[in-house]
Amino acid sequence: MKRRSLLLAPFAVVSPAWAQTKLRDITDPMRLGVEQSLVDGQLASRLKLAFARDTGLAVVLVPGPSVSVLQALERGEIDAALTNAPVLEAQLEKQGLAHDRRPVAVSDLLLVGPLEGKGKKAVDPAGVAGSADIGAALLLLAHKRVRVIGAPEGSGASQSEMLLWRAAGVTPAAPWYTKAGPKEDPLALAAAQNAYTLVERSEWGRGGRKPLSVLVQGDPRMLMPVHVMRSFRVNHPSAKLFVKWIAGPAGQRVAGGVSGWRAAPR
Repeated sequence: MKRRSLLLAPFAVVSPAWAQTKLRDITDPMRLGVEQSLVDGQLASRLKLAFARDTGLAVVLVPGPSVSVLQALERGEIDAALTNAPVLEAQLEKQGLAHDRRPVAVSDLLLVGPLEGKGKKAVDPAGVAGSADIGAALLLLAHKRVRVIGAPEGSGASQSEMLLWRAAGVTPAAPWYTKAGPKEDPLALAAAQNAYTLVERSEWGRGGRKPLSVLVQGDPRMLMPVHVMRSFRVNHPSAKLFVKWIAGPAGQRVAGGVSGWRAAPR
């Protein structure tokens, strides 16, 4: 029976010509599809360099939104994927469209927004500052209809964000909620518009954006696990070794040393 994909987003991240290359050679660098935020936050590049140092094997990073990366993995256009969209990853694995999925690192989302004042007297327009409950905070944002910028469609952050909205029983919509475009920075947009946004810790750690401050953090529901997995449609000799290395002690040491992430729990 023909397997049918559960990944319905309309965009692709790699050249269709790669789909015709199914036989992979050890001399041809392994193609690793990577969620863009993992590239921006240096996690992917640090892992790539350390793997090359330890094994002498080359890896080519193919960045894009997690949904696009996982679609490319399913079609066999890349050899392995490094993403932070656990629900979609699990769907592919369950369908038998990808395999060898292993935890690599963990980050989390932060709810940031405009904050006036200092110390205990500091307030934000929605009154969510200091909350430990992201669901209650999102309900307040929706109730007060304050400006909220969403993560770009298809990204790992967008997948996690929408799960949080659904858990809060809210469907975010215009005019108070707007998605950032594929090439837009939601953090920069929120700063420019004095708005709220959910941002990955690694993105915030690269400098933040005044006048925004971290308002809600630490809720376990805001965690964002990163996994690696291999394609079933291609079999690069380096891919199995890469997955074993990145999920093992060497890869975990590297992941735990990158700002914004920590090693995956065991």
